[in-house]
Amino acid sequence: MPSSPHSIQVAQSDEQIMRCFSVMAELRPHLVADKFLARVRLMQEEGYELAFVEAGGEVKAVTGFRVFDKLATGRTLYVDDLVTTDSARSQGYGDALFDWLFATAKERNCSQLDLDSGVQRFDAHRFYLRKRMKISSHHFAIAVNE
Repeated sequence: MPSSPHSIQVAQSDEQIMRCFSVMAELRPHLVADKFLARVRLMQEEGYELAFVEAGGEVKAVTGFRVFDKLATGRTLYVDDLVTTDSARSQGYGDALFDWLFATAKERNCSQLDLDSGVQRFDAHRFYLRKRMKISSHHFAIAVNE
């Protein structure tokens, strides 16, 4: 794993998970604080992991990810969420977290690291392209219960 001046931890305690909420809510504003812990705990049962960058006693960036096997790509680390708090952007926290995810994918014998990004997130797209990611597919979705 590349060395990083930032402290990156996997959130395991209830307190650590809740410390990630305000940053995660910048990416996912529909989330509700009093339901966040239960939602993350349920997702953890399905393989979800939550990690964060901490600096100066504050959470600066958060990622949620899973590792699973796919017919198309083999063992894959899929990034559900990746966000740096607005006040800490362009300070290296996202870079450190992305590099940590990449190293984690290698450690877990993944053949690929995947993520989806909203079409309107142009700054994020520039970041992913700078990190040598390729636009490899379109993602399609349809609401089921509407």
